[in-house]
Amino acid sequence: MKILLIGANGTLGQAVARQLGQRHQILAAGRRSGELRVDLTDDASVAELFARTGTVDAVISTTGAVHFGPLQQMNPAQFNTGLQDKLLGQVRLALAAQHHLSAGGSITLTSGIISAQPIRDGVNATAVNAALEGFVRAAALELLPRGLRINVVSPNVLVESMAAYAPYFPGFEPVSAQRAALGYQRAVEGIQSGETITVW
Repeated sequence: MKILLIGANGTLGQAVARQLGQRHQILAAGRRSGELRVDLTDDASVAELFARTGTVDAVISTTGAVHFGPLQQMNPAQFNTGLQDKLLGQVRLALAAQHHLSAGGSITLTSGIISAQPIRDGVNATAVNAALEGFVRAAALELLPRGLRINVVSPNVLVESMAAYAPYFPGFEPVSAQRAALGYQRAVEGIQSGETITVW
């Protein structure tokens, strides 16, 4: 398969590239690094990405920024960070990707454990992740008649990221990026659609 991987140089993206790159061709894309560059917050950038890749068999996103901060001090502009980047960025990618997939192709997005298990200062992230999972459930129903699939992987906080995020995740048992990458393998090589694949 020819797989377009956005966020390929991040901690999670690198693990996904290693896992799937053993059997498939990986087209690595990122905002500031990778063989292909793309800004998921920009329609033209996403269109240019697919103009360069042509038809692919799978599209994976392992990227997206959200705002962390206390609700009491949050303003709409801060909340909008996650809406425009992680939520709409991945939705924008999926909307474009559906027109550039081969028969039987798939789209895999990324949410996170706090869609179901909120944390302090994580209101924006919880809302964004839950919205992504809702989008995938509904989109799968419309993609099914066209022979296309869409799923979302919801990883726990990563072992490799705990140095930065430990204060936000007290009592959580982190997972390795390599274990999280198995969820993306299931999404790409499996048969399910409309699923939230949890790696907790």
